[in-house]
Amino acid sequence: MSFSRRTLLKASAASALLGGIGAPYVARAQSAEFTYKYANNLPDSHPMNARAKEMAAAIKKDTNGRFDLQIFPNNQLGSDTDMLSQIRSGGVEFFTLSGLILATLVPAASINGIGFAFPDYDTVWKAMDGELGAYIRGEIKKSGLEVMDRIWDNGFRQTTSSTKPINGPEDLKGFKIRVPVSPLWTSMFKAFDAAPASINFAEVYSALQTKIVEGQENPLAIISTAKLYEVQKYCSLTNHMWDGFWFLANRRAWEKLPEDVRAIVARNINAAGVNERADVAKLNANLQQELAGKGLIFNQPNTAPFRDKLRSAGFYAEWKGKYGDQAWEILEKAVGKLS
Repeated sequence: MSFSRRTLLKASAASALLGGIGAPYVARAQSAEFTYKYANNLPDSHPMNARAKEMAAAIKKDTNGRFDLQIFPNNQLGSDTDMLSQIRSGGVEFFTLSGLILATLVPAASINGIGFAFPDYDTVWKAMDGELGAYIRGEIKKSGLEVMDRIWDNGFRQTTSSTKPINGPEDLKGFKIRVPVSPLWTSMFKAFDAAPASINFAEVYSALQTKIVEGQENPLAIISTAKLYEVQKYCSLTNHMWDGFWFLANRRAWEKLPEDVRAIVARNINAAGVNERADVAKLNANLQQELAGKGLIFNQPNTAPFRDKLRSAGFYAEWKGKYGDQAWEILEKAVGKLS
């Protein structure tokens, strides 16, 4: 394949103009007063990156070209652990991370992942845009990072199985389920008398295929993109855990920005986060239909018995002890009595 010099120059010009996700290092960055990197772990096609592209363009326009945001999606700059280290050192200026993973640095950040805490999205946003979110952001700031006001959506997690639908907590007794390598997940499924197995995500498909485990749990978008419907028959809409992405900033880089630029950047990031939430809600509604069309059988269990089981097994009391009375009280103010 050969290209003429003219074609190549045209392509370079187009690339510089578009500032696409795939080629962040382009000529346009040289004229900006501030050029910052934003890393995330999601594919280009995810609503997070679609909104991030719009956000970057809006920030550049609103700052008259003074601020240029380069986007690095899909773990291009390393794993979540690598990125957490880089955001702290200043290797990258911005990073979006799940609160459940951020908990390795900020223990309170995983409180939104408590099993069966949130009944619906209205409760999630009321809590995360309200007192609970403010409390978590305060804890994040104590760790030396800056964080934007609006958390982005990662979604509710659902339970799939090759053997049976999960209609109530009794269906989880002895159930061999893959969970991420995390004490919160293991603790919750043990409270249901299930048999949780911590398996890296790269091995989930083969573990389900070879029946090492019967089931797994993830948001619908992951069930779809990882093609888990090929090795699972049932999807129970348990909504057992909600998780979001905090938009983090390196403090030194953030404080280096003039106040007017900082205000524009924060305003556009928060607006994009709210738009991404609506996108994910639409995506999930479409995915359920799409996955049903591929043979996955859906059911919607009543969540009250699951909560009751976690309460009687001492799960909520255990985690209340870990998070502390103040954090737990704020959580219960938003979702109702748990422990």
